[in-house]
Amino acid sequence: MGRVLYLDCFSGASGDMVIGALLDAGLPFDALEAALGSLALDDECRVEVERVDRSGVAATKFTVVERAPETGHRHRHLSGIRKLVDRAALGDQTKARANRLFTRLAEAEAEIHQMPVEKVHLHEVGALDSIVDIVGGVFALEWFGAERVVASPINVGSGTVECEHGTLPVPAPATTALVAGAPIYAAGPPGEKLTPTGALLLTEFATEYGDLPPMQVSQIGYGAGTRNPKGHPNVLRVLVGETATAADTERIVVVECEVDDMDPRLFGVLMERLYAAGAVEVFYTAVQMKKNRPGTLVTVLAPPAVRQAVADVLFRDSTTIGLRWSEMTRDLLQRSLVPVVTPFGEIRCKVARRGDAVMNVSPEFDDCVRQADAHDVSVKAVQAAAVQAYRAGTTEKE
Repeated sequence: MGRVLYLDCFSGASGDMVIGALLDAGLPFDALEAALGSLALDDECRVEVERVDRSGVAATKFTVVERAPETGHRHRHLSGIRKLVDRAALGDQTKARANRLFTRLAEAEAEIHQMPVEKVHLHEVGALDSIVDIVGGVFALEWFGAERVVASPINVGSGTVECEHGTLPVPAPATTALVAGAPIYAAGPPGEKLTPTGALLLTEFATEYGDLPPMQVSQIGYGAGTRNPKGHPNVLRVLVGETATAADTERIVVVECEVDDMDPRLFGVLMERLYAAGAVEVFYTAVQMKKNRPGTLVTVLAPPAVRQAVADVLFRDSTTIGLRWSEMTRDLLQRSLVPVVTPFGEIRCKVARRGDAVMNVSPEFDDCVRQADAHDVSVKAVQAAAVQAYRAGTTEKE
């Protein structure tokens, strides 16, 4: 069994709809509020949640309220948004993902307007509400710890939309670029149903698209959009549950190369870009090469579908002039993230199982560091408390 999250985009998606649906499905608002508070935007905006009706469907509406809306939107460049995210008290993975989404948007806008990425003004998505939607959406989706995220084909809408650049067709050019490769369609009343923030979050987290997979549903959430057209519920539905797999195995490709002439500082950049290309594991091993030269063996594990993307990164960002690859099957333990309550606050534990037997319990390191700093104790003390809490059954959910 593994946790699966299904995003039903029958009425499109936006960043606030994603967050609203996940709050409706069980994400604690105070956890989200604390994560967003670390962006240090309290003087500029606040976030609100309310229950609303969307054409007969009860849903949760997440809203970002600017404290001084009369001053207009403040549009930021990519560098400014990165600084905002990097200084936040979020996990490294969350920050890296959020920055990757803003970079994808900037690159799409740069391509459309034929200008350098660093010169792009992120208009709608550079505004406060969209920054909060993207960072909050990443935090919310990661909080559920789903091993598998599936999205339905996406209803993008039709007609035209008014934006910074005038009247544009739906889906807008940037949105269209962001969903390249994903299944889309148009249905219902004219209007924009998929926004850039929704497109970014869906394509970042969804590993597959299609009908509802076989699953045992434990939580259901509805996130409301702003508009309320009669007869067409403007909501995003999320279903969270467990799915059974026939066998805990998967096909994986192993890509390797050796280098002995690369600036050591480049290895960090190479690893980041390999993960961005879809690698699931990257590691380096010291080796002895021809002519008695010390070198580094670069090993990358990745899904077969992204082998070419991994190869492109290796040739572009390392000094290798050749690589080798092989495809094989690997066995996996079933994994899930289980929040536990400790004297230092909530900690997520990664629980690995083989059948019904728990094989390993590992507290999330970023959670432990954050709570250790907050309570002025050692990280290992928080780790021990988290494992003890799991063994004692002090869990909020599983």
